[in-house]
Amino acid sequence: MFRKTLLLGSTALLLAACGDATEETADETNGTDEETTEESGNGNGEEVVIEVASHLPPMTDIVEIAGDVIENGYSVELVEVSDNIQYNEALLNDEVDASFAQHEPFMEMFNTERDGNLVAIQPIYNAIVGFYSPVYGSIDDIEEGAEVALPSDPSNEARALMILDHYDLITLSEDVSFEATVNDIEENPYDLTFTSIDLLNLSAAYEDGVELVFNYPTYIESVGLTPEDALILEDDEDFTFAIQLVAREDNQDSDAIQALKDAFTSQEVYDFLDDLAENGHLEPAFEVNN
Repeated sequence: MFRKTLLLGSTALLLAACGDATEETADETNGTDEETTEESGNGNGEEVVIEVASHLPPMTDIVEIAGDVIENGYSVELVEVSDNIQYNEALLNDEVDASFAQHEPFMEMFNTERDGNLVAIQPIYNAIVGFYSPVYGSIDDIEEGAEVALPSDPSNEARALMILDHYDLITLSEDVSFEATVNDIEENPYDLTFTSIDLLNLSAAYEDGVELVFNYPTYIESVGLTPEDALILEDDEDFTFAIQLVAREDNQDSDAIQALKDAFTSQEVYDFLDDLAENGHLEPAFEVNN
């Protein structure tokens, strides 16, 4: 069963609800701790509402599909947020039970900055990221002094720099990887200049004519582009940056989170991802256990 709320700051506003759960029942289950969740999941007849914070399609679509197929006794409530901060803050503060909006390096960065206890539960899909250009038609056209728009958060900045390093547009120090910054660039043969931009504003940078812009399919789609339009694409065979289902240390082993994980790795979710994979947007990061 699935329903949806919108998180505005610290307030969740109910937008739509499916099924017979009453507002009183929802209030009672919001913020349910692991002990209560375990008890409710063991057959006492009460439906357990699992609140999952997420951001944009296809992540929110996947939460909805998981809510449609989750086992009896549980329902999924999508808590939709408007930026890349709220879903982690809500999870850390016990306002939701899980999140689905980030890769593990981003989660680890948040844990370090906020002394958090978030845990990656299951990789679901790997977004096909890369660099787009409103100016160049191929990598061979890149000119000296070109401006490069990088995401401002450290984990995605490192991811972007590793792509540039892979294509020999820069050379990073050998002892860095997921923590790389522009300060770790040892060679810059094209004398590229780097501008740090919030992830949500990178598509606007493309429209403003920045020569090389890192982006995700979810965001670049807003300007009518797909990974097929990218100048260069990431090669991440290990799914290091796969979008993960995330919980907390205190609830990661609960029956509710296990039921949620099973729903997220269902055949229905896989088929949805497989359809998107045909367009080159992403690739599933799990196999269905039949």
